[in-house]
Amino acid sequence: MSVSSAGDGVQRAVVVGAGPVGCLAAISLAKAGWQVDVYEARPDLRLSSSKATAQQRSINLAISSRGIAALQAVDPAISERFLQTAIPMRGRMIHDIKGNQHSQLYDKDGQCIYSIDRALLNEGLLSEASMVPNIRLFFKCKVLAIDFDDRTMVIRNLDSGRDIRTAFHFCIGADGSYSITVIPLDDNKTTGHLWPTPHRMNFQQEYIPHEYIELKMPAGHNEHGKPSFVLDPNHLHIWPRHSFMLIALPNKDCSFTCTLFAPTCELDRLATAQDISSWFKTHFSDALSLIGEEKLLYDFVNNPRSPLITIKAEPYHYKDRCVIIGDAAHAMVPFYGQGLNCGFEDVRVLQALLQNSGVAPGNALPTLGKEVLADSRLSNALSRYTETRHEDLVAICELAMYNYVEMRYSVTTPTYLFKKALDNFLYAISSWHSPSLEPTVRASMATIPFPTRRPSGWIPLYTMVTFRPDVSYATAKKKAARQSEILTTVGGLGAILIGATGLYWTLKVLRSTSSQR
Repeated sequence: MSVSSAGDGVQRAVVVGAGPVGCLAAISLAKAGWQVDVYEARPDLRLSSSKATAQQRSINLAISSRGIAALQAVDPAISERFLQTAIPMRGRMIHDIKGNQHSQLYDKDGQCIYSIDRALLNEGLLSEASMVPNIRLFFKCKVLAIDFDDRTMVIRNLDSGRDIRTAFHFCIGADGSYSITVIPLDDNKTTGHLWPTPHRMNFQQEYIPHEYIELKMPAGHNEHGKPSFVLDPNHLHIWPRHSFMLIALPNKDCSFTCTLFAPTCELDRLATAQDISSWFKTHFSDALSLIGEEKLLYDFVNNPRSPLITIKAEPYHYKDRCVIIGDAAHAMVPFYGQGLNCGFEDVRVLQALLQNSGVAPGNALPTLGKEVLADSRLSNALSRYTETRHEDLVAICELAMYNYVEMRYSVTTPTYLFKKALDNFLYAISSWHSPSLEPTVRASMATIPFPTRRPSGWIPLYTMVTFRPDVSYATAKKKAARQSEILTTVGGLGAILIGATGLYWTLKVLRSTSSQR
């Protein structure tokens, strides 16, 4: 095993994982002056040999105000470039069982979320990171073990099979749901992290009994023979069917990426081509006609069925050595479209806390090993991150799970539609503007992660979560709960009033009838 040293006077940060969140974290650290090494077990996604595999198992991403605010905080130019490749979606388009379509706009002010291909986003961020002089990218390099007390990690080059021990000052774990910086040591102690004995991490991992399969809806052609969208590209399309649903997000090439979410037991019953075709004809006949039966069967058989997982952990850091972000810390089901946005927001919040604490690589300790004194400023910043971020991350994980019920079922019910209309009415009469759009509020987010602690007026939960990056997830959840109590109380009083009114007129009619006799 060869050894690579970081004890050369340069303060080195290591980012484990080169997904979108890891890349943004690397760019953020590099702009603050760190020398950053990024290790990724997969091949470079920008290579043509990697693209076919990547396209088989990724849900299209919906990036909204929280993710955009994070990109702008790290580098405004990056945000502008990526929005040029995204497609705005201004609402949900609900497809009922008869093929009828009903639009449900997201916001009274016309704010939208953006559909972006996961692979294109990741490739773009890799290219941005590769252009930063103090970032080095290492692909097909798998982290086998990390000793945080000694500040070293063992990395295996998957091409050569050679193991390298490298040193670091600071580590960010951004390597997803099965993070090497989180999972316990294997029994043979050849892989995993080496958390010291006194350290305690609460860790919860839960698979829901549902899976997803990605399908492709090809582009149509207009009268000139050029590619065209077969559905409205400015909506997120949903086919809600109570216990399962199909969604479709637009792509720049005029195709749609479709994702089927269904209980595992339901998918298990689709064992033959006849089963699959018959099931889609029954539940998604209009979508089947646009996808094409042959294309559907090919994708359904060849694309993997992927699990849906929720992860909760605490704390997110260890001393001044490591912090976990993104799915490594809080994997969530994708039904609020906040997985990417939340991961990007992790980077923005961490960046603000590091700046507020005066953390800079020039202030880091140059020597490594177990005897080195802790960097108190970095340690305090990471402690603050865990303390302030945990409630938000638990809140959005719970909201994401609840939104699955809403998307696959509630959006079709009269109760939901009435509540949404009332929500929007109260929002319209009580909120004249969105503070998150004000330059002073956005500027304050560079140092204060969530400057609006008590949002005024009536604001729908979806608006707070999706379009208000100045409001934390936990604050949004609490405010929505209070508003829901008000609606419940008003609804109860309304029911009593209607009942009393009905009783009054019934008695009046009976008396009138009696007197006439």
